[in-house]
Amino acid sequence: MYYLGLDIGSSSIKAAIVEIASGKSIGVVQEPEKEMGMFAQKNGWAEQEPEDWWKHVCNAIKKLQKQYNISANSIKGIGISYQMHGLVIVDENGKPLRKSIIWCDSRAVKIGNDAFNVIGEETCSSALLNSPANFTASKLKWVKENEPEIYSKIHKFMLPGDYIAYKFSNTINTTISGLSEGIFWDFKNDQIADFLMEHYGIDKALVPDIVETFGKQSVVGAKGEKESGIVAGTPIFYRAGDQPNNALSLNVFNPGEVAATGGTSGVVYAVTDSLSVKESSRVNNFAHVNYKKGANARIGKLLCINGAGIQYRWLLNNLAVDSYEEMNNLAENIPVGSDGVCLITFGNGAERMLNNKEIGTRILNLNLNIHHKGHLCRAALEGIAFSFVYGVEILKSDGIKPKVIRAGNDNLFRSEIFANTVSTLIGQEIEIYNTTGAIGAARAAGLHKGDFKNFGKNIMDNDHVMTFKPLNDKVPYLEAYNKWKDELELILNKK
Repeated sequence: MYYLGLDIGSSSIKAAIVEIASGKSIGVVQEPEKEMGMFAQKNGWAEQEPEDWWKHVCNAIKKLQKQYNISANSIKGIGISYQMHGLVIVDENGKPLRKSIIWCDSRAVKIGNDAFNVIGEETCSSALLNSPANFTASKLKWVKENEPEIYSKIHKFMLPGDYIAYKFSNTINTTISGLSEGIFWDFKNDQIADFLMEHYGIDKALVPDIVETFGKQSVVGAKGEKESGIVAGTPIFYRAGDQPNNALSLNVFNPGEVAATGGTSGVVYAVTDSLSVKESSRVNNFAHVNYKKGANARIGKLLCINGAGIQYRWLLNNLAVDSYEEMNNLAENIPVGSDGVCLITFGNGAERMLNNKEIGTRILNLNLNIHHKGHLCRAALEGIAFSFVYGVEILKSDGIKPKVIRAGNDNLFRSEIFANTVSTLIGQEIEIYNTTGAIGAARAAGLHKGDFKNFGKNIMDNDHVMTFKPLNDKVPYLEAYNKWKDELELILNKK
């Protein structure tokens, strides 16, 4: 017997099957094989067709069943992870009224910033735990202001994962975690953020019914069965945004537990039980997957680093090298500190953790007589690692006390230089796990039973790869980091 996990990304859909009894991953597939497209009618816009997500979900399920010989009757539950902060709006028949405005669309920045200034930092920080910023609520307000004829036809708004659940079940609902990522949740009063809805002039009737993150949210209907191949009556047991889900996939649920991701961009996601917010302009705060009304809070503090793996990929594409492995080997022959070469790695747009400053990538202290591409490779890995450490320092100033850091066995965390640098400077072990968001979502379908202990055991038994421990000699790492930080702060002070 199996659970199905879906990860609805903006570049692809991933589907995974895990064995219920052991939690073991049986297989993962991706659809489409090439990246999904985005529509950008204007600069800064990013939209996708919700129906395209569903089409790729159905294709992925069929591919998974065929490739791993999985019968429809053996799938006993579904878990869904999805790209955060997107907006899907539907009419009374459940038909999308326009393309989805997705997470990386920036058209609502001014709307959110204006709301933050009018409502006030104190109210936003204490109740929303964030600025309304460019999140789902602000995107919905943009539709109201700019497309009133479409807005007037809205029956419900949804997040991307809500829409996929609806396509399976013909039932529209959402979760507190989902509403919080859209900045619709008032943590102070544990309810829909009426004051923001009133400020934006949004009718509360547009909010879907709320269900628990873990539990029987809905079941596959006849139409869902016909299109997806999943048997009618199969329960949808779980739904969460991709970053909370990535944390769940790494067994990160409790205060002091931290999940890290080192892909094109980097993410540090730390769990706390405190509603206190000091860094609302640099850190986002959402209800974690195990947040419950009236209980001890479980808040996920999300810090994003735009200029992470994209920097290393840029070097791969522009240096005379053939692979990341070759780059890593070159870097290993260079001492800590890269013989003085310093690489400021923020070259992927405005950095929220730097108060939305766009400072670009900078290569500093390059000596043309002694430095070569090996120094650039080492300096890049160190610079990205230093940006993670800088981010953790911000989280610590916001009250996070890391006890354990867990990361997926992908991209940057496959580099010993990167992982050792972060571990040594933070003074924490980094546990590496071979898992994905789709596998985590599939396993999470089993959490409707409430057995978090066995869930964590399955991750440890099936996925643990290795643990990086802080190195004994911290001094050279600290010297290199302080030099990097001094260079960064000189640049920031000029901006």
